[in-house]
Amino acid sequence: MTNATPAQILADLWAAGAGDAEALSRVVLTGEEPALPSSFRVGVLAQASIAAAGLAATEIWRLRNGRSQSVSVDMRHAAIEFRSERHARIAGQTPPPLWDKIAGVYSTGDGRWVRLHTNFPHHRDGILKLLQCAYDREAVQASLLKWNAEPFETAAAEAKLVATMMRSPAEWAAHAQGQAVAGLPLIEITRIGEAPPRRLPKAERPLSGVRVLDLTRVIAGPVCGRTLAAYGADVMRVTGPHLPGLGAHDIDLGRGKLSAELDLRAGEERERLAGLLREAQVFVQGYRPGGLAALGFSPDACAEMRPGIVAVTLSAYGHMGPWAGRRGFDSLVQTASGLNHAEAEAAGVEGPKELPAQALDHATGFLMAFGAMRALARKAREGGSWHVRVSLAQTGRWLAGLGRLDHGFAVADPTHDDIADLLDEMDTPLGRLTFVRHAAVLSETPVRWDRPPTRLGAHAPLWPEPDEE
Repeated sequence: MTNATPAQILADLWAAGAGDAEALSRVVLTGEEPALPSSFRVGVLAQASIAAAGLAATEIWRLRNGRSQSVSVDMRHAAIEFRSERHARIAGQTPPPLWDKIAGVYSTGDGRWVRLHTNFPHHRDGILKLLQCAYDREAVQASLLKWNAEPFETAAAEAKLVATMMRSPAEWAAHAQGQAVAGLPLIEITRIGEAPPRRLPKAERPLSGVRVLDLTRVIAGPVCGRTLAAYGADVMRVTGPHLPGLGAHDIDLGRGKLSAELDLRAGEERERLAGLLREAQVFVQGYRPGGLAALGFSPDACAEMRPGIVAVTLSAYGHMGPWAGRRGFDSLVQTASGLNHAEAEAAGVEGPKELPAQALDHATGFLMAFGAMRALARKAREGGSWHVRVSLAQTGRWLAGLGRLDHGFAVADPTHDDIADLLDEMDTPLGRLTFVRHAAVLSETPVRWDRPPTRLGAHAPLWPEPDEE
């Protein structure tokens, strides 16, 4: 039971970014559903979000050079790009499992289900302290049977941990946070300050010379930075030396980026970040709500330091409602917002059933890149500083609203061998990297990543000169 066509879904998204409807005539969408085994329209979600970002890039290139180009996106390719971290290989080696051994779903004493996210050591240790149990799945399960699901979810949030109770779509719709999310648009692009219009000069690629600070982790935010790099931006990912890395994830999501370290707990390091910001055009952040604002890098503060900045903000549950300040990840938002419940019901299985990709993460990442480029285009014409705001929960609501597939599980789950035609390779300091090519094909400015991924913090926190490789 499908509803809008992929072209209609893209048109609505393009309109949300105040795009010229005439540009849609230069988009070619191919492929058919289902692209991955799911009752949800994950393939269309992937195709529309990637196509929107690609089209935004072509419009910036048109503003710079006065010439149009087409963009094409195949649904199968887009869906596989939504699982890019699964297919990244260094020297042909399959990456180790990302998930911690106690991460995942558990039943509780009231017969409900909760999902734990324990990939970061401090989250893992906090959960074990809350449950007062050993680092073992059986011990965690035994302890959770002494809890009811919602009180545990609340206790975890109060302890600044990440765990959610599985809700049905109806329960989420009745929940105060579900209602808050329902009142928000999918993406917000708002003017937050004054700056004169400044046309981007002619250039070979859409984002040549655009400097992007990427203060994000895990998947969604890094996908945004990787996408902007694919269209020519100089992207500098900034992490802290005290923050744990994610191994293969960081490699796959580091394509095209510089990687610097700054410890923002130190005043002099914050000033170095401010110096980088004053020479940037885009500032992307995906840390816990309020975290960077407390250090002096809220969107408004960024606009004061760097008039004309495009600030892109990612959160888990949106900026309104009682959960606006909560930490969260894709898998937890899927569980809390009814997606896992609905997917399990469609598949006829007990307990939460996740989507076949970290689809909220990837879609939100491409929406962030789309919003950043639409704001850059508006800044070039109108001037101003801009704030782009998205959340995983808003993306989840978008996916739920696209309709469902009656036979969504009829397609086989593709293996690494099945998608060999979508893979490419590059040399990196870490070894030969196999990766999924970008699904958006631009007719005049082929997508590429000029910088190979490297270890976190490998580069000095300095912008390269324009002619520096």
